Amino acid sequence: MHDSQTERMSGAETRAAGGLALVFAFRMLGMFMVLPVLATYGTELAGSTPALIGLAIGAYGLTQAVLQIPFGMLSDRIGRRPVIYAGLLIFAAGSVLAANADSIWGVIGGRVLQGAGAISAAVMALLSDLTREQHRTKAMAMIGMSIGLSFAVAMVVGPLLTRAFGLDGLFWATAAMALLGMLIVAGLVPKSAGPLQHRESGVAAQALWPTLKNPDLLRLDFAILALHAVLMASFVALPLALMEQGGLARDEHWWVYLTALLIGFFGMVPFIIYGEKKRQMKRVLSGAVLALLLCELYFATLGNSLQTLVLGFVLFFTAFNLLEASLPSLVSKVAPAGGKGTAMGVYATSQFLGAALGGILGGWLYQHVGLNGVFIGCAVLCTIWLVIAVTMREPPYVTSLRLPLDVTALADGGLVERLKAMPGVADAVVVSDEAAIYIKVDTQQVDRTTLERLIAAAPVA
Repeated sequence: MHDSQTERMSGAETRAAGGLALVFAFRMLGMFMVLPVLATYGTELAGSTPALIGLAIGAYGLTQAVLQIPFGMLSDRIGRRPVIYAGLLIFAAGSVLAANADSIWGVIGGRVLQGAGAISAAVMALLSDLTREQHRTKAMAMIGMSIGLSFAVAMVVGPLLTRAFGLDGLFWATAAMALLGMLIVAGLVPKSAGPLQHRESGVAAQALWPTLKNPDLLRLDFAILALHAVLMASFVALPLALMEQGGLARDEHWWVYLTALLIGFFGMVPFIIYGEKKRQMKRVLSGAVLALLLCELYFATLGNSLQTLVLGFVLFFTAFNLLEASLPSLVSKVAPAGGKGTAMGVYATSQFLGAALGGILGGWLYQHVGLNGVFIGCAVLCTIWLVIAVTMREPPYVTSLRLPLDVTALADGGLVERLKAMPGVADAVVVSDEAAIYIKVDTQQVDRTTLERLIAAAPVA
C-alpha cells in the first residue's frame, strides 16, 4: 500500500536532484565550452601547434579517467561534500590557470587541472544518499538530462562568450561556474545522514574484476570511448573546416551548432522510442554507428561548402545524441544485479579516456595529414566500432531494483532461487552488509509491488 507521499518525490529529494543536476551542468559547461573554440582561437597562443591544440582539447580526460573512481571511493570514507567541494575548487583553479595562460602549455596545464576535479562519482553517490529507492531512477534521469542540455548550451554559448570576452574570458566564466556549483551544494542540496553503502551508484571493489571481464560491458565501454574520441577529434577539424571550406567567420559558428543540435535532438527521439518499444536497441545502436561513419566520410569528401557542412553537422549530432543518450541505459541493462554502480564507473572512465585519446589523435592527424586526415581517422575508428557493435547480443530489457531486506528475509536461504524462478526476473543477489537485495526485472512481466510482497512473505527461519 503506497500513500501519495511515497509515490511523489519529497521536497528534499527534488532539491537534491535539481541542485546536483545544476552542479553537473555547470561543470560540464566548463568542460565543453572550449570544444568549439579552441581550434580557432588557440592558434593565437604562443607555441601552439595543431597537435598541442588537440592535446589541450582532450587533456582534461586524462586526469578525469585516472581520478574519478578513486575520488568516488574516497567519498565513501570521508564523506561526499568534502570531495565535491575539493573537486570544484581544483576545477576552478584549473580554469584560473588557463585564463592567465599566454601560451598553449598554460592552457594544457589548466585543462589537466580542471579534469583533476573529478567529482562525477561523488555527486552520483550523494544523490543516492538523498533519494529513496523508488525515485532514484527519476533523479538520475534529471542529471542525465542536465548533462545533455549543458553540452548543447556549451556548443552555442562557448563561441558567443569567446567572441565577447576572448579565450581568457571563457576560462574566467568556467571558474565562476565552479564556485557557483559550490554555493549550490552548500545552500540548496539537503544534508545527508551519511554515506550509504550502495552498489547501484558507487564502485564496489569486489565487483570490479567481474565487470572488467564481462564481454557485453566491454563492448559498451569501447563504444563510449570511441564516441568521445570521434567527438573530440572531429572538433579539432570541424571549426577549421567551417572557416576554410565554409567561409564562415569564427564569431558566427554558434548558429551552426545551435541549428544542428536542435534538429539532432528531435531527430534522435523516434529512434530511441522505436528501439525501446520494439526492443531493437542493437539495431538502433548499429545504425547510429554506421551513420557516424558515413558522416566522417561525408566531411572528408563532400564537406567543401557551408551548406554541405551544415547538413553534415545535423546528421553528426543526430547520431551523436542518439548514442550518447542510449549507451548509459544499455550499461544498466547489461550490468549484473548489484553491479550497476561499478559498471557505470568503468564506463565513465572509458568515456574520459576516449576524450583524451580523441583530442590527442585529432591534433596529431591534423598536423601531419590535414583536415581530411582527421575525418578519415575518425571513419577508421567508427569502422572498428561498427564491427564490435554488430557482434553484441540484443540487450536484456530489464530494470535494476534495490529492495531492503528485514532480518527474516536476510535469513531466508531460498529467497534468491524463488525470485529467479519468477517470470521476468533475470538476476538477483543478496548483499548482506547492506541488508538489501538487487534484482534485474522485466517490468512488463513483474512489478516492484509483487516483488516486495514476495519478499515480505519470506518464511520465518
